[in-house]
Amino acid sequence: MADEPTRTPDDRSAGLGRSSAEEARARAVRRHWDMRSFASRLRRPIPGAQPRVRFQMPPLVEPVETEPEGEFGKPGPRMSPQHPLYMGFMGTVGVGIALGLYYIAQHTTQLLVWILAALFISLGLDPVVRWLEGRRVPRAAGIAVTLLALFAVFAAFFGTLIPTLVDQISQLVTAFPNWINSILNSDWYRSLDEQFGIKQRITDELQKFGQNSQAVTNVFGGVLGVGTTIANTAFGALVVLVLSLYFLAALPAIKAWGYRLAPRSRRARVEALSEEITRSVGNYVIGQVCVAVLNATYAFIVMSILRVPFAALLAFVVGFLAFIPLVGGVIAGTTIVLVALTAGWQTALVLAIAYFGYLQFEAYFVSPRIMQKAVAVPGPVAVISVIAGGSLLGVLGALIAIPTAAAVMLLIREVFIARQDQH
Repeated sequence: MADEPTRTPDDRSAGLGRSSAEEARARAVRRHWDMRSFASRLRRPIPGAQPRVRFQMPPLVEPVETEPEGEFGKPGPRMSPQHPLYMGFMGTVGVGIALGLYYIAQHTTQLLVWILAALFISLGLDPVVRWLEGRRVPRAAGIAVTLLALFAVFAAFFGTLIPTLVDQISQLVTAFPNWINSILNSDWYRSLDEQFGIKQRITDELQKFGQNSQAVTNVFGGVLGVGTTIANTAFGALVVLVLSLYFLAALPAIKAWGYRLAPRSRRARVEALSEEITRSVGNYVIGQVCVAVLNATYAFIVMSILRVPFAALLAFVVGFLAFIPLVGGVIAGTTIVLVALTAGWQTALVLAIAYFGYLQFEAYFVSPRIMQKAVAVPGPVAVISVIAGGSLLGVLGALIAIPTAAAVMLLIREVFIARQDQH
């Protein structure tokens, strides 16, 4: 057996140096892996926490020319729509879906009306937001600016209107007993009372009403019903406001989702028609707001000059009724003329001439210029649509009747008539 070579002290010191260097490198490697392990633990989610689930649009899949054969073989042909089993099953499913939708619509009518109102408002504000976007303003900032401007206008309007309304309503309540006394002391009322005994009949009916506990209970129930109606109206206004904000923010995404529901071959045409409809509705709402503001301002100026009582309150009524197409201006004019009769028939006559003359000027000069980018609906169709919309949904139905009629006419012209002309 060979003898081991004798290790000198220099060799032993060199070996010790190499071992210490290796240990230092090993310690450095361990520190590196410890730091990476610590960093990976920091990046881990908190125990029990889950990432926020987002509803993403599915990717656009390109059409496949030939269907490849899968692991379990090539799929067979689809069942023929003429097959009795297919027809019976799909018919049953269709009837079930129709009944389910009818049940849902019947029990959520109020919610559907709120959604429709919010969508109508968001479509009306969308042209303003898109105008700001065209000037390089982000959509979120444009929505914020639009809403702040809208709230500022409403705050200024109601801040000016409410004190005047409170003062004039107080005057009305104060003057009401004097009106009653003047009626009771008039000669024509005395002659009617002598012939028919009106005063005695009114006194007897009031006594019967006071002795009837059921009638008194009905009065209190009616007061509670009015309070409940006011609370429901306030809640509905809040819901419509919140939904309008969400619809306005998500309107491009909603449109994109809606277009994806159409077949690829018809998607471009569906998008073009939908954009035209939404643009027309938005321009109509903006134009109607401008027309209503001009109408109310003119009525307030004329009534203030003629010293018609409750001018501010009547101007608010005129502005509200001006949103109703065709018949709103006539109803507003009749209302303010009847109130002006309390100041004298001469005042009422001058107001009638001035206001109804303005309605003609508005119909032939103001509205055509404001509504030139909005909807164009024939007169008979507009009248029928407003009456039908008011019968179905009240004031909201009358407001959205003309844009809806314009959308239906556009679809009939571009889809049905174009198809009929090809055959």
